[in-house]
Amino acid sequence: MTFSLDAKNILNKFASKHSGRDSANSYGNGITLKNMKRNNPFNRYLLVIILGMFWYTAGKAQDSTNYYYQGYDYGSQRVFNPLTTVINGGFGIMQIRNRSNKLSAIDFENGFDNVTSNLLNPFDTIDQYGWGDFFSHEVFPTTLTLESAQFYPNIYNHLIGGGFTYRAFVDWYQHHQFAKPKLWAFGSWFSYHFLNEIVENNQFSGANVDPIADMYIFNTAGLILFSFDRVNRFFSRTLNMQDWSFMPAYDPWQNTIENNGQNYMVRIKLPYLDRWSLLYHWGIHGMYGLSYHRQRGDAITAAGGLVVRDLVDTNNDSGVRELTATLIWTGGIFWDRNGSLLSSLIMSGKGYRARLNIYPGVLRIGKISPGIFVKLREDNSIVTGLHYSFVPFGIGRRIQ
Repeated sequence: MTFSLDAKNILNKFASKHSGRDSANSYGNGITLKNMKRNNPFNRYLLVIILGMFWYTAGKAQDSTNYYYQGYDYGSQRVFNPLTTVINGGFGIMQIRNRSNKLSAIDFENGFDNVTSNLLNPFDTIDQYGWGDFFSHEVFPTTLTLESAQFYPNIYNHLIGGGFTYRAFVDWYQHHQFAKPKLWAFGSWFSYHFLNEIVENNQFSGANVDPIADMYIFNTAGLILFSFDRVNRFFSRTLNMQDWSFMPAYDPWQNTIENNGQNYMVRIKLPYLDRWSLLYHWGIHGMYGLSYHRQRGDAITAAGGLVVRDLVDTNNDSGVRELTATLIWTGGIFWDRNGSLLSSLIMSGKGYRARLNIYPGVLRIGKISPGIFVKLREDNSIVTGLHYSFVPFGIGRRIQ
């Protein structure tokens, strides 16, 4: 199912009417950031409205229940904190095979300028891309073709994942007795998503609808959605949603970020089978699996699915940047306790063949219990590292 041509024309005519621009001249004119109209009042109104929503949500009354962060001294909850999450999510695209994980490969200044320019001129960018394509590719699931399914990560990672992360930040700040936990959570949440857009944009200069859909639609909607306690009760108690992210590390010898990645998990009990649950685990991948629940709250899960191998440009006719993904198989085994991930072994055919993570609370070195990870790369080199819960990232080292 796809948008019809008539629907796209209606959207384009509506956009041209309200943006002060002739839709007939909105395409194929080589519109760039340099000649975008910066005096469009609707752009300013949109920013005011969105910022107002953010401020309202951050100040909205919520109960003091900790839905997603319980402060366990073991597993993924032990390493969860806002700074680690900013690293995991902000640099998440660097996991993908055709993206370098060297910090020197990121053009932060250009990424900031280009993302900011597109966010300040959203209507001009969407005019060039086409409003019909924008809604059918970025917003609504109107097609199952991979080239036009940019809405999938928007829904799962920005709407659900981003909203969940905001509330998990609130839980973390409440647990550690910060004053104004919702405002701290909002600041951390915004930093995470804005850094994510900067790193994803990197060296590209020009019109880019991705940050517009992410920041103005899905991140905003997720923030508002997960500000309601009824929604959080459903995701925390019915779906048992948890953060199962990796333990990021810095390799000073290679100047690379290793073992990073923002991952989520939902799990629902199966009827008539007390010890079994259906699980979905996702980040830059999607895996379905079955969990077997043992005593003491332990569970063992086996899951499989697809993971992003490369990101490639669709080279569409509008001149606006549009990326799509190539996918490859992935599978994993997970051990958790009370929803806090203790260890995982994930195998794949992308930039690494296997990735083992053992979280704090499983192994001990003297009086401390660090997290340990080992990755087997596609070139058969090994990356290993340690992660301590009292710092936001660990130390990694590639072994040739």
